[in-house]
Amino acid sequence: MINLEILAIPKDDPVAFTFFTGYMAMMAASIFFFFERSRVSDKWKLSLLVSALITFIAAVHYYYMRDYYLATGENPTALRYIDWTLTVPLMCVEFYLLTKAAGASKSLMWKLIIASVWMLVFGYIGEAFNPEGGSTMHSVIYGFLSTLGYIYVLYSAWMGEVAKLADSSNNPAIKKSVRILAWFVLVGWAIYPIGYMCMPGGWLNISLGWNSSNVDLFYNIADAINKIGFGLVVYSLAIGQTHSDKNLQTA
Repeated sequence: MINLEILAIPKDDPVAFTFFTGYMAMMAASIFFFFERSRVSDKWKLSLLVSALITFIAAVHYYYMRDYYLATGENPTALRYIDWTLTVPLMCVEFYLLTKAAGASKSLMWKLIIASVWMLVFGYIGEAFNPEGGSTMHSVIYGFLSTLGYIYVLYSAWMGEVAKLADSSNNPAIKKSVRILAWFVLVGWAIYPIGYMCMPGGWLNISLGWNSSNVDLFYNIADAINKIGFGLVVYSLAIGQTHSDKNLQTA
């Protein structure tokens, strides 16, 4: 029997609202990406499938996170990090898939995956295992370790191997798409450290009094923008390159 009182979304709770809209938006995006695979050429189908999986996995987790939040009013930290551990590495795989034609190796893919998992594992330890009341030292140490993984992905996307491969592809569309995804990593992913610093012991929690409600609000908005945004960039590239290839064949 479903408890409708638990599932009801309070009108004055923006966090509950973003959990619900995040779930619906990412589920809709996953359906869109799945169906649009039939419209792109074979070399882009895997990229679009990964985009669909990212938003689908996130939607399933948001379904459970929404119910958890409505039932307890607490931050669903474990569920959120399970989601990220699956979806963030897949987002990094998109960089590999987009630059594969330019010579990207599987070692690049694994380096990006390992860096993203490193980032998430230490972020989870920093949030979930912070002593009761919040230890600033604990938050800073594991926040710093987590940031190392983030910096590697950021460097690779802007100046490292991914950026160099995109430049050597001699394909303006790929170069533009990789640069847009790099902006997502720089700006969009920056919201997550803000949320992290809202946790007990974090700098924003201590200096401004921001708490777990701010954490969930930041995380929910960031997830929808980053995951759907990543997919739309890949979709735009795939559909554009498919049309371009067809025009060349008929010319």
